[in-house]
Amino acid sequence: MRSPREDLLPASDRLHILQLDVTERDAIGRGVEAAGPIDALVNNAGIGWMGPLEGTPEETIREVFETNTFGTIEMTRAVLPQFRERGAGTIVNVSSSTTLKALPLLPIYTASKAAVNAFTECLALELEPFGIRTRLVLPGQAPGTRFGANARGKMAEAGGIPEAYNPIAKQVFAAHAAAADAKVTEPEDVVAAI
Repeated sequence: MRSPREDLLPASDRLHILQLDVTERDAIGRGVEAAGPIDALVNNAGIGWMGPLEGTPEETIREVFETNTFGTIEMTRAVLPQFRERGAGTIVNVSSSTTLKALPLLPIYTASKAAVNAFTECLALELEPFGIRTRLVLPGQAPGTRFGANARGKMAEAGGIPEAYNPIAKQVFAAHAAAADAKVTEPEDVVAAI
């Protein structure tokens, strides 16, 4: 975890919570080494971003890709040698259902997750001969997480939606409000899929 919280998971002699930021390559190496033998890697780190491309700062674009895409790639690279040597291991990459249906105001986030999809599909073919299983999970909207609130906070920090995009934003936000009672992905659903 980037900010370890042992209260989130029950204590166990089989569970060790380590601090790890997937955007720091040295931290990845230290985390994998401290973990010892790894049977499965779940790449679930992610940053949300909602806003039109024109109003998205370059540093935000890079931050989203560093976490969502490059973090997934680097974590995978870090565990592959031990998986290959053992001839076993499972990699689960968590992407997003937004990659299945384009939505306005999500081009950067969706692109970062679509790259994870393509990466995972290629890896599945590349790693199968070594006995390494590669899976992809594409959750939908999950209100039980801080994901949406974090994305809105980052958008506000960047100055909000540019005025020219307000009509589009109003439509998107109205659609979200109208779907508030719709069946959505719960965090437990994602855990069960993984």
